[in-house]
Amino acid sequence: MEVVRRYEGNPILTPEQVPYDCTAVYNPAAVKFDGRYILLFRVQRKDARSVLALAESEDGIRFTPREGFAMVPSQEEPFRTYEEYGIEDPRITRIDDTYFITYAAYSRFGCLVGIAKTQDFERFERVCLASEPDNRNAVLFPKRFGGLYARLDRPSYPGKPPSIWISFSPDLVHWGGSRCLLMPEEYRWDSFKVGPSVPPIETPEGWLCIYHGVFMTMNGAVYRQGVFMLDLEDPRKVLGRYEGWIMAPKEPYEFIGYVPNVVFCCGAVEEEDGTLKLYYGAADQCICLATARLEELVSLCISGGS
Repeated sequence: MEVVRRYEGNPILTPEQVPYDCTAVYNPAAVKFDGRYILLFRVQRKDARSVLALAESEDGIRFTPREGFAMVPSQEEPFRTYEEYGIEDPRITRIDDTYFITYAAYSRFGCLVGIAKTQDFERFERVCLASEPDNRNAVLFPKRFGGLYARLDRPSYPGKPPSIWISFSPDLVHWGGSRCLLMPEEYRWDSFKVGPSVPPIETPEGWLCIYHGVFMTMNGAVYRQGVFMLDLEDPRKVLGRYEGWIMAPKEPYEFIGYVPNVVFCCGAVEEEDGTLKLYYGAADQCICLATARLEELVSLCISGGS
């Protein structure tokens, strides 16, 4: 029995369904706001550079894209210099009454983490550029620890495998106390690189973290999704990690696209009945939906078995 179940009507959003000219829509952040579901997703334009757009839904399945874009590369410094090649792969975390958006900012200097915020998904304000290159896939915890914000990210260093790190900040701008939480392991499905997928989800047993792992084959990279658990009070402590993956490419829309063999989740919405709606990019081409039971994912982390 599969723990993650795909929506039979996938994909739920394609380039042909949006009101602007583009080559791909994918990697959506997701949140439930004011009684409706919102996706903030990556749009790859025909110049190969990316912007962010919004779509809304009453049921979390049928989405209507808004006209125009939600966020485009800034024309104000210092953001202008470091977003010149596009902004990508957002995540959304609610902290108090504010929704913070982490995104990847691309420029000739490489990729770094950007943070923006909104309270109404109409107006977006940039907070800061929060890392040096190369770093991306940052997700914020929805709670503070000892008054400090916390984030997971995936910094990359020459000759070292991209891994998941945790850092802390008093103001979202200045970050420190960093340490590595999770590294790729040889001869596993995630042996090439690992990185955060969706913001950590609070459960009684700990922080459930969904992450992406990459395996290199003779035909290129394969992106899958896995889970691990962090301590509620001290998220520097890894409590458990499922040895297998919870989701891997298997459908035609996940095999065929701009980048084949990719399932890449950036958004999850927890429902009152304990179901998670997982929104993911498929083959860097379209947006899809899957569901899972939160308790089942937690159980996998606790048991650890494959």
